[in-house]
Amino acid sequence: MRVTAVREVCVGAGMCALTAPEVFDQDDEGLVTVLDAEPDGAARPLAREAGALCPSGAVRVVE
Repeated sequence: MRVTAVREVCVGAGMCALTAPEVFDQDDEGLVTVLDAEPDGAARPLAREAGALCPSGAVRVVE
């Protein structure tokens, strides 16, 4: 699994950081930051869910 985020597309909703805090955070401007680009274990399904919940499509998860 590989997780990426396009900050230019991010609208700062924060769903990623709330859903998978081990994988995502938000910077001082509220934009997504990827903390773990290759999550494993329990973080994997949470990363998938965060990708599905992202309202702008900024979060991408590739298996």
